[in-house]
Amino acid sequence: MAPLAIPLMAAGVGLGVYGQIQAGKAAEVEAKSAQAIANYNAAVQEREAKAIEQRTSLEQRRQAEEAAREMSRIQAGLGVAGAAPTVGAPLLIQAKQASEFELENLMIGYRGQTEAARARSAAEIERMGGKLAMQRGRAAKRAAYIGAGTTLLTGLGAMGMYGKPTVKKPTVRQVAGRAQSWLGTSTFP
Repeated sequence: MAPLAIPLMAAGVGLGVYGQIQAGKAAEVEAKSAQAIANYNAAVQEREAKAIEQRTSLEQRRQAEEAAREMSRIQAGLGVAGAAPTVGAPLLIQAKQASEFELENLMIGYRGQTEAARARSAAEIERMGGKLAMQRGRAAKRAAYIGAGTTLLTGLGAMGMYGKPTVKKPTVRQVAGRAQSWLGTSTFP
């Protein structure tokens, strides 16, 4: 057996264990980074949802103001034409136009709510992705530690087997001598 065999094997086992532990720690750090990125992206999506809601509110307000101006124009036009705006066809025209404006306003609100909900869903998906990355990182770290333990035990076992002194087979004369001592005879036939 070479005099450096056991120390070299121990160094190899040690490096293998160290490498696996470092790989596990690196996987955990990478997972934390992925979670931080996911949390940032989720926050961006949440801000986007709030911006959509504010923009929608402003659009609805502007549309309502424009609808009120248009209804005033319609009433003024009916007045100039000499029609009575509170009865008959002029009243139906105003009612129909008012319902169209209201529907337009509701559609603006619905579209904004849908866009905001989509942004919030994207934020939730980002958060779930970050949580999943953390779980994978922890699992990789655990697997690395288990692998390091396995490497250590396997390496120590191999060193123990390699470092054991070799057993020499007894010669026929040695076996016969032992047998004679057990039987109490001093001669070998």
